[in-house]
Amino acid sequence: MTEQRGIRARFSTAPQWVAVSAAVVVVVVAAVTTALVAPGPQSGSAQAATPVVPGGQPATSASTEGQPGSSGKPPARTAKPPVVPDSIVHATEAAGPAVNITIDDGPDPVWTPKVLQVLRQHHVHATFCMIGPQAAAHPDIVRQVVAEGHRLCDHTVHHDTTMDHKPFAYQKSEIMNALQMIETASGGARVYYYRAPGGAFTPASRALAAQNGMRPLGWNVDTKDFDRPGVAAIVNTVKSEIHNGPTILFHDGGGQRAQTVAALDQTLTWLKGQGYAFSFPKVN
Repeated sequence: MTEQRGIRARFSTAPQWVAVSAAVVVVVVAAVTTALVAPGPQSGSAQAATPVVPGGQPATSASTEGQPGSSGKPPARTAKPPVVPDSIVHATEAAGPAVNITIDDGPDPVWTPKVLQVLRQHHVHATFCMIGPQAAAHPDIVRQVVAEGHRLCDHTVHHDTTMDHKPFAYQKSEIMNALQMIETASGGARVYYYRAPGGAFTPASRALAAQNGMRPLGWNVDTKDFDRPGVAAIVNTVKSEIHNGPTILFHDGGGQRAQTVAALDQTLTWLKGQGYAFSFPKVN
């Protein structure tokens, strides 16, 4: 105890600069010691700044793949669309004189792009009623249709015009399998409508489509373009039957569609001249 009191006495009588120097040495030693025992670069502000995705993993190029804007692909549907009415729709969403252009039986690698070009030139959007396997075979075209602002419609797997006389299980497989094919091909875009081949609707098939967000879709003007009666005949059918209602039926699949492409161009020009706007069929 006497020795310790002697040490404290010597420090208390030492010059002030000696005390200050000793304090500095203590601080430096403490800092060096802390740095040596501190955790590595996994802690601290740099770690906090690293983006984290759900699950606690740091975000990397792999972890953001598939998110909107990362690959250019439409995002997959994350929720079932709302139930819609199961009555067959013909009316337009737009008020006033308007028509719905609908295109059936594609997509086709030759004719769908030509139809899209005509629609683009006229600044018109249409509804494409697609057959499931055709959509699965040409997903690039399906995605182009969606990217250009058009809507999708389920037109079944096999285009069976007698499906209304077959068991509901068969009708269900035709509708739901095609829906899955079209959704997958599109990258998850919504399929807004269901059109039965040849109008072969049943109450049960309409209800099934509506429960899956697809409004049953009819038509008012069948241009008969499928039979290739000639460009003039196709255009004249529209002119003579437009009073029947606003939903007009063309085809981009099922065969050679050069007449359809030319007739669609002329028809859109005539409709514009008559003061018609262009719309989509009502969903709700």
